[in-house]
Amino acid sequence: MPAHPIVDAHLHVWDPRRLRYPWLAGNALLDRPWLMADYDAATAGTDVEAMVFVQCETDPAQAADEAAWVAGLAAGDPRIRGMVAWAPLERGRGAAADVAALTRHAILRGVRRIIQFEPDLDFCLRPDFVEGVRMLADFGLSFDICVDHRHMANVLRLAAAVPDVPLMLDHIGKPAIRDGLHAPWAGHMRELARMPHVTCKLSGVTTEAAPGFADGDLDRWVDTAIEAFGFDRLCFGGDWPVVLGATPLSRWIGWVDRRLAGVPEADRLKVWRDNAVRFYRL
Repeated sequence: MPAHPIVDAHLHVWDPRRLRYPWLAGNALLDRPWLMADYDAATAGTDVEAMVFVQCETDPAQAADEAAWVAGLAAGDPRIRGMVAWAPLERGRGAAADVAALTRHAILRGVRRIIQFEPDLDFCLRPDFVEGVRMLADFGLSFDICVDHRHMANVLRLAAAVPDVPLMLDHIGKPAIRDGLHAPWAGHMRELARMPHVTCKLSGVTTEAAPGFADGDLDRWVDTAIEAFGFDRLCFGGDWPVVLGATPLSRWIGWVDRRLAGVPEADRLKVWRDNAVRFYRL
């Protein structure tokens, strides 16, 4: 495990007794409360200095309630230093009131409106959605991009249209690891990395691999992300508890630690801590 404190740039916590999460229905593993005490148990032996909470797809009608609940958790656990909340950016400037309401939470750092689940691959290019993302610059907020490899060509166009908004690509763009489809994802990653306002989150990799994956199965994909974004624009995320669908969080932390073992200390610290602190203004 890392011998120094780390920042986890992708934390989920939820409580289905409090809020509705439709996507959890039928998921025997995840459809239960996953709270900070559970996270602390999962990260035993790792010094997690800070975390960034990322919205968990609660019922959109309860998104503001989720943000308020997490802000309350942060008041009791100062390690939760940043929050990426949900807002209906597809409404364009019509979402300004929703975003403005979120800014009352001091830990708010960005917005995520998941693109991956939209059946229309052009969803992220709809003029109102692009305008909604662009509007985040007015509030000094970033945007977390959650897609899979099918959306990456359009993500390039979205990113080019919003140069004033810091963008975080979650889960290295969710490549099709289990199917071995390295291209065209790899080329899209390299092209996206040419845009200086885009950072990449080293997270969600194990859940894209085949069940029972070996550690070496991840190398090619993570190496491509490192090659594209370098150590200055890559940060670690645990994606807990979603990661449990593939492996314990401790295994993912250990894998990243081993992968970075031969990297200069300054670069290791960028991935484990410094880049997240910079991007999310922690």
